[in-house]
Amino acid sequence: MIRAFDMFCGGGGSSLGAQSAGVTVVRGAEIAEYAARAFKANFPGAELLTGDLRDHDAEAVATRVGRVDLLLSSPECTNHTCAKGSVPRSEESRETALQVLRYATALRPRWVILENVVHIRPWKRFLELKDGLAELGYHVREFVLDASNFGVAQKRRRLFLVADTTCEPTDIAVGKRSIKPAVSILDAPGSWQSSPLKKKGRAKDTLERAERAIEEVGTATPFLLVYYGTDGGGGWQSLDVPLRTVTTLDRFALVEPTPQGHMMRMLQPTELRRAMGFPASYRFPKGTRRDKIRLLGNAVCPPVMKRLVSGLVVGQ
Repeated sequence: MIRAFDMFCGGGGSSLGAQSAGVTVVRGAEIAEYAARAFKANFPGAELLTGDLRDHDAEAVATRVGRVDLLLSSPECTNHTCAKGSVPRSEESRETALQVLRYATALRPRWVILENVVHIRPWKRFLELKDGLAELGYHVREFVLDASNFGVAQKRRRLFLVADTTCEPTDIAVGKRSIKPAVSILDAPGSWQSSPLKKKGRAKDTLERAERAIEEVGTATPFLLVYYGTDGGGGWQSLDVPLRTVTTLDRFALVEPTPQGHMMRMLQPTELRRAMGFPASYRFPKGTRRDKIRLLGNAVCPPVMKRLVSGLVVGQ
């Protein structure tokens, strides 16, 4: 049995992927209260370490958890991402990534996988992180993977550091998998209440986004409005391509033509769960819509992690 400890486990996206690859997740660690409850709801057999990992004795954690073969880690990414614009970054928050070295030293797993935004690369201590893993005896490789190439209906590029004490991690074959479009994540028509696109009080910017979309796709085709982004897409996207990156913000609205005019509603957590590649069996604990969207926006897409872990543990 291959045993895994998921540091910064969030709601369990990495753990779901590892579990699908045949790994037993024996422990998670999470500081955020809602994410910790979600992990526990979906991995009732795993122990859960709460609070700040920096406040825990790594050697004591290693003694309690026992043998660990795989260390998963998704440290804080907000202060690395370009989404913060010119807002000052917190170096203290960025340095949570270095906890991987401390726990890898104590646990001595064969494999380590660290996931983060691609923008972690320019961080002044990123090389220190990689060199630290090498000094511990790991062969380290970087992969930038887009979830849409792994059966996920979302464009989501993330960096993965993959480390193995025994050999060089092999290439990740993407293959010719068919791309899933955003329409595939939608709940059945009529599942959620919509309101008129042009209702009184609707924001001018929202209407302008919709007008640009309708000019492009016509009056008979549904589409998505996209908020909080400067990707040059005009504030909307087609349903025929993968969803743009799910973030911790409520940023997607479905606009559909009807005989009464265009109707609009926000995408729901169940739909975003599908867009992240989470299984339908995944349980959200009691919480707000905001809690659920934040959890998903911070998560790792399970199919991507499954592919990474499968490539490491095959034949073990």
